[in-house]
Amino acid sequence: MIAKDGAREELTRWRERLVALSHRIHANPEVAFEEEQSARWTAEALSEAGFAVESGICDLPTAFVARTGSGPLHIAICAEYDCLPAIGHACGHNVIAAMAVGAAIAAAKVADDVGLRLSVIGTPAEEVCDAGGKILLLERGAFAGVHASMMVHPGPVDVVEPRIIAATMFDVHYTGKEAHASAFPELGINAADALTVAQTAIGLLRQHVRPTDRMHGIVTKGGDAANVVPAHTSARYMVRAETLAELEEIRAKVFRCFEAGALATGAKLAIVGGGKPYAEMLHDRAMAAVYRRNAEVLGRVVPDLGPLADFRP
Repeated sequence: MIAKDGAREELTRWRERLVALSHRIHANPEVAFEEEQSARWTAEALSEAGFAVESGICDLPTAFVARTGSGPLHIAICAEYDCLPAIGHACGHNVIAAMAVGAAIAAAKVADDVGLRLSVIGTPAEEVCDAGGKILLLERGAFAGVHASMMVHPGPVDVVEPRIIAATMFDVHYTGKEAHASAFPELGINAADALTVAQTAIGLLRQHVRPTDRMHGIVTKGGDAANVVPAHTSARYMVRAETLAELEEIRAKVFRCFEAGALATGAKLAIVGGGKPYAEMLHDRAMAAVYRRNAEVLGRVVPDLGPLADFRP
């Protein structure tokens, strides 16, 4: 209890600065791999608290690691700070960054007393959902030697073990042939029609997939002029499933839908990305139980929501 009291006291001392950090990142949203200010502000807060900070790790300019403690148990806390394009921090990554800093500062207060080595890893580009920051950092050794990693994501209710499923994102490009849509439509190859065929096929596919499978996306380019047969169209799509194995299966079906658009119209298809998906999250039940007990002691309420599905925010 003495250690917990010391950690709580330190967190209380930093409370206003942590809230200010969250608000500052929220007011200055930065998209994936461009989080220069957000990463710097987060790292600076940890440096001020006495952490040894290394920026630009693993050849990622907006990634960092902040270290403290020398115990045998090595815990990593992940800090996210990128935003959604054109929307901002609707997913609350500004809060994630501030919570990571706060948890680390509180834990650092007692790290040596309880045998803890602590790393805060700034993980950029979480929203891209393919070859994102954590995936690249994992591949490049940023998590080497870490026994367990933790992160808290904001949500409408407290959930200790949310079901976070596998996900991938990719861009689709169709190339056709321009022609005057009224005078010589027969000379064109309509790339917008190719995308329409693909989206229709995906809509029909939905009745033949598992209840936990998800397919959704947006059109990022639909053409240039109403009186010109579109020669270039594009879309950004996401596919999700409960496991990586199931994701690979449903992704192949979705890809065939896009291939159908090309086949039907004669347009050329290019799919970019989707090769480094996020895996489903496997929780450490023992750590989750400890987290829950301590949260409830502090007055947090963790309702029983049954089979809650958190499909990767």
